[in-house]
Amino acid sequence: MLNWSNRTPACLPTGHPPVMCVIVDTEEEFDWSQPFARTNTNTSAVAAQVLAHERIYDHLGIVPTYVVDWPVATTPAAYNTLREIMEDGRCEIGAHLHPWVSPPFIEEVCARNSYAGNLPRELEFEKIRQLTNAIADNFQRRPQVFKAGRYGLGPNTATIIEQLGYKVDASVVPHTTFMADGGPDFTAYANQAFWFGNHSAPLLALPVTTDYCGAMRRLGPRMYPKLDSTLARMARAKGVLARGHLLERIRLTPEGCTLDEIKRLMLTLQDQRQPLTLTYHSPSLVPGHTPYVRSSQDPENFLKKIELACRYFQEHLGGVFMSATQIQLKMLASKK
Repeated sequence: MLNWSNRTPACLPTGHPPVMCVIVDTEEEFDWSQPFARTNTNTSAVAAQVLAHERIYDHLGIVPTYVVDWPVATTPAAYNTLREIMEDGRCEIGAHLHPWVSPPFIEEVCARNSYAGNLPRELEFEKIRQLTNAIADNFQRRPQVFKAGRYGLGPNTATIIEQLGYKVDASVVPHTTFMADGGPDFTAYANQAFWFGNHSAPLLALPVTTDYCGAMRRLGPRMYPKLDSTLARMARAKGVLARGHLLERIRLTPEGCTLDEIKRLMLTLQDQRQPLTLTYHSPSLVPGHTPYVRSSQDPENFLKKIELACRYFQEHLGGVFMSATQIQLKMLASKK
């Protein structure tokens, strides 16, 4: 069970244009179909993040947040690439905990323990503390944004990141459960940012933008979980409802989502005074590391999808781009 003390809704100021930030899970490369292993520490794909800046972010004024895990934070070639971008004011650096490759290496490596929130509090705290210090040492800037690897929040995570001085958590995935292999259940969470922790210095929970679209979207929280039943799967009910634009759950990501789906989600959420977060994994900019980018042509298509989605948000919806910490400051000012 997650533990959010003093949880209260957070909104953008009335009349504010739609806001979107980009958060990149910046991590080592590994085969997603294979068991987790401590030996998977290659970070060569980090160099490709420069392409996203050259092609998209620098032209549109987007300052993405790279949440980096231990292999990235401690590999000179990787952190030097990102630090140069950060020092130019073109990105922010946050923390992303993959517990199986983050010291101390005490726990058994297994699916359940890949969700750090399942670990004993002392071990989860020490892994986040060491990661935080490694980022502060190698980037010369203390991270303020935290995102749990595999979205693996637990009952102690909120108080740990509060104690370590974070200002934003980006781990909640609304309307989604990861309970099948021991992860958290976010099905009761709507696509709503919220404050938590100490009233004098509250933290902002900035969800991974995920919501229902279609004519039946208001029935989504009650109806969509039932579509995983055996009969519903046999009838391919999710596909039927999605193709008819009646009900579909969409996450704001170029990974596994079409440009049309991304646009529908943006349109659905544009007037709700909630910031949007577009997310993806850093290895997806290089072929062969994730299921979404396999061939030599896929990286170009992947970048083009990000570019067109961002341009649509800016040009057709009147949206503006902010970093994760800029959003926290804007919403904090609105709260006061």
